[in-house]
Amino acid sequence: MSSADGLEEILRAGGFEYTRPEPNTIGVNLPGAQRLKTTCWLTVGDHALSIEAFVVRKPDENVDAVHRWLLHRNARMYVVSWSVDDAGDIYLSGRLPLAAITEDEIDRVLGSVLEYADGSFNYLLQLGFASAIRREWAWRVKNDQPLANLEAFRSFASRD
Repeated sequence: MSSADGLEEILRAGGFEYTRPEPNTIGVNLPGAQRLKTTCWLTVGDHALSIEAFVVRKPDENVDAVHRWLLHRNARMYVVSWSVDDAGDIYLSGRLPLAAITEDEIDRVLGSVLEYADGSFNYLLQLGFASAIRREWAWRVKNDQPLANLEAFRSFASRD
């Protein structure tokens, strides 16, 4: 059995929702509270499992503050760390030796990805997109539109 087949078996047994678009790549959908879903891509290589999850696009503002915040957290993280691609989009990424692919370890890794992505999402939006959130809030109030998915930002977005 290949490492990718073994990984798929672990995910199936764990009840994870996933897709396998390529023989060595599996996308695992992790449901969150602040971020509805984070897709974590697991790619089996010759010696290691690559882990990558998109978290948020390039910040519109406060880019240095966002990057500083991410870097301060990297030293305390498990298996994955914050990274930025060429476009400036923010990801969680890391590597795990193929020998470490066990049910418990995959559960820990996916739990870490979910905790970091979901737990940081609203703060990253507030820090990197505050002006856009305020504009959206004002537009919705003016046009009597629902505010439910912006409630987490009420404290700074509303002018009450």
